[in-house]
Amino acid sequence: MSINTILFDLDGTLIDTAPDLAYALNMLLKYNGLSKKPYEKIKPLITLGCKELIKFGFDCDEFHPDFIDRHQKILNIYKNNISQFSKTFSGIDAFIKTIKTRQMFWGVVTNKPENLTHLLLEKLDINPDVVVCGDILAFNKPHPAPLLYACAQLAINPNQCLFVGDDKNDMLAGQNANIKTVAVTYGYSEVKRDWHYDYLINQAEELLALI
Repeated sequence: MSINTILFDLDGTLIDTAPDLAYALNMLLKYNGLSKKPYEKIKPLITLGCKELIKFGFDCDEFHPDFIDRHQKILNIYKNNISQFSKTFSGIDAFIKTIKTRQMFWGVVTNKPENLTHLLLEKLDINPDVVVCGDILAFNKPHPAPLLYACAQLAINPNQCLFVGDDKNDMLAGQNANIKTVAVTYGYSEVKRDWHYDYLINQAEELLALI
């Protein structure tokens, strides 16, 4: 069965959001009289979400009395600066243009909250055919539900789809949904062989060979 749909993870796969998330954390640390954290240390944590950034930045756990307040504040800072530095990864725009000319579908499946996801896509003028966010369904990746929901919204068979991601949970979600997976090395996680991805690419342009 031929591929007619490409689904992307958002952070670290479609869009390089790490600079703005790192900015949000470091601004929050500054407000609290703490030193900034190196970007290189923050970047690998981006895929885990803002709660992990708070744990790292403040060296605390979710039981800390200020954790909820800090989490809300980093989200507010990020929301107000969501497109300051963020941009699509090299080759993504050209790839999307190509698949549109081929009348293929494409979409985003992310664990990022709906309000932040749509705000970011709007700011960068990105218009996928389908967007599934982390607070839409009862389950997030690596559960297959978000991917299967995206396929259902497009009325396509999962066998006609590729899912592109930069994290192990992306690969697991694809496997659980019986969707072929593509791991990218340009993202935020170090790709491991035990992710059991179907394809491995170093840049977005290489996706063309898979469709």
